[in-house]
Amino acid sequence: MTTEYKNKLEKYISYLEDHNFEVTQLRAETQFESFRDWSVVGDLEMFSSWFLEQQKNCQMTIEDIPLSECNGWNIDPETGWVSHKSGEFFVVQGVRVAFTADREVSGGWDQPILTQVGFDGGLLGLLRKRIDGVPHYLVEAKAEPGNPDKVQISPTLQATFSNLKQAHGGRKPKFSEYFEFPEKNDGTVLFSQWMSEDGGRLHLKRNKGMLVEVPEDTQLEFTGNFYWASLYQLKELIKQNSWVNPHIRGIISHL
Repeated sequence: MTTEYKNKLEKYISYLEDHNFEVTQLRAETQFESFRDWSVVGDLEMFSSWFLEQQKNCQMTIEDIPLSECNGWNIDPETGWVSHKSGEFFVVQGVRVAFTADREVSGGWDQPILTQVGFDGGLLGLLRKRIDGVPHYLVEAKAEPGNPDKVQISPTLQATFSNLKQAHGGRKPKFSEYFEFPEKNDGTVLFSQWMSEDGGRLHLKRNKGMLVEVPEDTQLEFTGNFYWASLYQLKELIKQNSWVNPHIRGIISHL
C-alpha cells in the first residue's frame, strides 16, 4: 500500500504541475486522499461498524431538570443570569436585539443566549499521522448531552479552555498537549484558525480549529472510543445523518 500510494500521489502531483495548477503539497495530497479509501486500518464498513458499536454501548443518560436544580450552577438574583460556581465555562444571559429591518422580526426581539467565559470557546484539534505512509486522522466517538444520538464522530480534541484548565475538577483532556504545545511534542501545525460558531445561540463565541501532524513513529495510546480514519472515510460518513459532528467538518473544510 505504501509504494502504491506514494507512486500514484507523485503522478497526481506531477500531472497538476504539468498542467500549471498552483496547489500546495497539502492541498494536492488531501485531494488525492479523497479519491479512494487508502486506509490500512480498516475499510469503510469496519469504520461504520466501530461507530455503531460505540453508539450502542454508550452508557450516558440525560434527564431534563429545572435550571434551579443544576448542581454547581447559580442564578444571580439581580441579573437572572445563570453561571457556574467556578466562574468558568459559560453564562446563560439575556440580550435585546434592535434595528433588525432586514430580519424576520423587523422590530427587534429579546432572547436568552449562551456566553462563553472569555468568549474564546476552546480547542478543536484533529491529529494526522501516517500509517505505512498513508495519512490517517484520529477521531473520537464522543458522547455529548445535546447530540441527537448521544455519540458523534468528533475531533481528537474537543475541549473548552475551561476544560483545559480543569475547572471542572476532572482530568486533563487526552491529547491536549499536541494542540497546546505542538512543537514541544514534535507536531507540525497544518491548519490553525479561529472559527466562528452559531451567532443565533452563542454570544461572540469562537473556537480554534487545528490540524496537527505527528511523525509516523509517534506512539499514541488510546482507548476503544478512538479510531484512525482515512479522509475518504470521514467525507463518506458526512453523508450519514448526524454521524460526523460539525467540528470535524469545520476543520477539514479547508482541505
